[in-house]
Amino acid sequence: MSVDVVTFGCRLNAAESEVIRREAGRAGFTDTVVVNSCAVTGEAVRQARQSIRALRRQRPAAKIVVTGCAAQTETETFAAMPEADHVLGNAEKLSAVGWAQARAAFDPATAAPKASVRDIMAMRQTAAHLVEAFAGKTRAFVQVQNGCDHRCTFCVIPFGRGNSRSVPVADVVDDVHRFAAKGFSEAVLTGVDITSYGADLAGTPKLGMLVRQILIAVPELKRLRLSSIDSVEADRDLLDAFAADARLMPHLHLSLQSGDDVILKRMKRRHLRADAIAFCNTVRRLRPDTVFGADLIAGFPTETEAMFQRSLDLVAECGLTQLHVFPFSPRPGTPAARMPQLPHDVVKERARRLRDAGATALRAHLDGEVGAIRRVLTEAGGTGRTEQFTQVLLARPAEPNNILDLAIRGHDGKRLLAA
Repeated sequence: MSVDVVTFGCRLNAAESEVIRREAGRAGFTDTVVVNSCAVTGEAVRQARQSIRALRRQRPAAKIVVTGCAAQTETETFAAMPEADHVLGNAEKLSAVGWAQARAAFDPATAAPKASVRDIMAMRQTAAHLVEAFAGKTRAFVQVQNGCDHRCTFCVIPFGRGNSRSVPVADVVDDVHRFAAKGFSEAVLTGVDITSYGADLAGTPKLGMLVRQILIAVPELKRLRLSSIDSVEADRDLLDAFAADARLMPHLHLSLQSGDDVILKRMKRRHLRADAIAFCNTVRRLRPDTVFGADLIAGFPTETEAMFQRSLDLVAECGLTQLHVFPFSPRPGTPAARMPQLPHDVVKERARRLRDAGATALRAHLDGEVGAIRRVLTEAGGTGRTEQFTQVLLARPAEPNNILDLAIRGHDGKRLLAA
C-alpha cells in the first residue's frame, strides 16, 4: 500500500506534502499515513490530534507518522499519543536522512527514539524541493522561502519553521519552468513570509525581482499567483509587475490581522491601519481588477469593542472580499498568551461578526461579477477559478487545467455560476 498524507494548514504545507509522499516512499514506507500538521491556532492542533485518533481507528495496522508545525512546536504532546507511531520535525520531513531516521524508529533492534525533531532555529538554508507532480492539483505550488524573522506576539510559527531562508532565484525559475513544461497552467509562489524573500541571499534580491524574472524567463507560463503577503514589505518591482503583466493574477491575500493601531502595535505588526488602506488603493490604481483577501484575528487580548469595530470597518475601507477569520487562540510561549485575555464567548461572537462581514463582502463581489466574461482555470469536480481566485461552478463538464472564457450567469452566495 502507498503513503497517504493528510495535510493541514497553508499552501506551503500542501507543497511540502508532495515531498513527504516522495521521500517516505523512497525510504521504503508502505501502508503509512503521514499527518502534516499546522500550529497556527489551538484549534488547528486539536484538529490534528483528532485526525490522528480517527486514523488509528480506521486503519489499525497502518504506521502513523506526525510531522509539520504542530509536531515541531509541541513534540512531546504528539509523542505521548499512543495512536502516533513516530514524530518527525519540519526539517526532517523533507529529507532522505529524516525519513531514514523515521524508518529506524520502526526497527525494534535500533531502540531509536519515538521523535526525530531537531532545533529548527539552527537551519540556515532552504532549497527547492523538486516535486514531480501534485496529486489531484491543477496549480503547482512553488516554495520560494521558509521561516520568519519577525516575532509577532501572537504567533508560534517561527518556532515551527525557523528563521527566514530563501530559495535562490535561479532554482525558483527552474522549478517554475519545469512545471510549465509539464503542462501546469498556473504556479503559486508559497512560503511563510514570501515578501521577506531574498534578504539572506547574495545581492539581496526582493520578491518583485523574483516575480519579474519568472515572468521574463518562463513566457509559456499562463498564470503566476502569490500566496499570502505582508503588504508593508511589498517592493516597487512587485507593484510594477502587477501593473505591467496580466499573467500575474490580480488577487492578493494580505496578512492584516487587525484594523486598530493600538492592537497592531501590541501584536508587534509593522504596519498601521492607514498603511493597509493606502496599499490597497495603490494596487487598485495600478490594477483596477485586483481582489483582496485578508487574515484577521478576532478578540486579541485587550481588544475593546471600539478597537474591534475598526477591524470590521477595515473590511469595507480596504475593499476586502475573501476573509480568513481566526478567533484569538493563545499559543504556548508567546507574549500574547500572557496578556489579559478576553472571555471566550466575546472572542467567538466577534469572530462570527467578522465572518458575517466577510460573507456580505463576498456576496457584493459575486453580485458584481454577474454578466461578466471571466477567464476560468478549470479544476477537478466541475469547478474552476477566475483570475481573481473566485470559485466558479461550471455548467458542463470540462477537463481540468484548461483556461476557458465563461459567461457568469449568477451565484449561490459563495461561488459564481457559469452559463
